[in-house]
Formats: sequence, C-alpha cells, structure tokens
Amino acid sequence: MRDKTFLMIPGPTPVPESVMLEVAKHPIGHRSSEFSKILENVYKNLKYVFQTKNDVFVYTSSGTGAMCAALENLINEGDHVLSLVLGNFGNRWAKIAESRGAIVEKIEVGTGEVIDPEVLRERLAKDVNKEIKIVTLTHSETSTGAANDVKTLCSIIREHGALSVVDGVTSVCAMECKPDEWGIDVLVSGSQKGFMIPPGLAF
Repeated sequence: MRDKTFLMIPGPTPVPESVMLEVAKHPIGHRSSEFSKILENVYKNLKYVFQTKNDVFVYTSSGTGAMCAALENLINEGDHVLSLVLGNFGNRWAKIAESRGAIVEKIEVGTGEVIDPEVLRERLAKDVNKEIKIVTLTHSETSTGAANDVKTLCSIIREHGALSVVDGVTSVCAMECKPDEWGIDVLVSGSQKGFMIPPGLAF
C-alpha cells in the first residue's frame, strides 16, 4: 500500500484496480469496429446510469467544461438566469452565465444550508412576464455536502416554464437522481466522483 496515494478530499475519488488495469492496456484503433462497439455500449449504458431515455453526451473536459457547454448552448446575450447558490459550485454557474452575456440573479443561502422550495416558488411567481429563461442549481454542493431537493425544485421550475440546469457532478452515481422522472432539463456530471474513473471526462 505504500505506493498508493490516497486523496483525503471530495475528489478525485479512488479508482478501482479493475479500472486502472483497463486504462493500462495498449490503445486500440479509434476508427476500428472494436472501438465502435465499445462506444455504442458506453452510450447505451450511460442512459441507464443517468436514468434517462435521452442521449448522454461525453466531453473530454472537467465537469466545468460540461457546465460551460450546457449554458453556451442555451443562453443568448441578455437572457435572464436565476442561480440557486449553496456554495462555490452554485456561484460557478452564475459566473459562467454572466460570461455568456446573461443577466444573472442569485438566491443564495449560507454554508451548509439548502434552497427552500417555497422561496423559489415565491420568486418565480413574481416573474409574471416569464423573463427568467434558465434556473441553475446544484444537486450536492461539494464544498459543504449539502444536498438540494432537486425533485421538488425542478417541478417548481417546470411549472414556471423556465429550463432547469443541474450540476450533478457529485451526485450522479452516488445519490438518487432521475432527470426524466424529476423533469430536469439539463444534467451535468463528471468522471472523477461517483463514476470512480480518472478525471477528464464530463457527461
């Protein structure tokens, strides 16, 4: 065990030996039929992992890369975005949205606290002109371990008509998360947490 390094932080999580042995294998041709079959299986199984019938996209990036991709494809300059902030990663959504030209408003709570669904419901009810296009939220805040009631929050967002964009980097594969059933419009995750594979992929 002396040759192993154990990170005592939220992630990257330990990678199982079986995964490391696969990673250590010689590369195969990425245009071969063998690789195509593997990739087909990966995309099929990702639908199961994400509990969705929709396509799951794979990015060669950190989770932040997929967060950027999500908002890049949804925001037009001047769009109104409401960010529900539990900590560092909720603020990251807000920063990304602002960098894409959005007008960002935050509902922010203290360290270790979660978003009160009634506070969200009240804010969205005031948006009678439906100016808020997107609501960003974090399922599980890495820095504190606080977990939002995403199922309830997304149902409120859907009632309003905005799009829900959820950071599931630390929740997918570690907590119950059902985007189709809960009405999550966009869900982002990363390889280095619940997936228990090396960093560098996002979904």
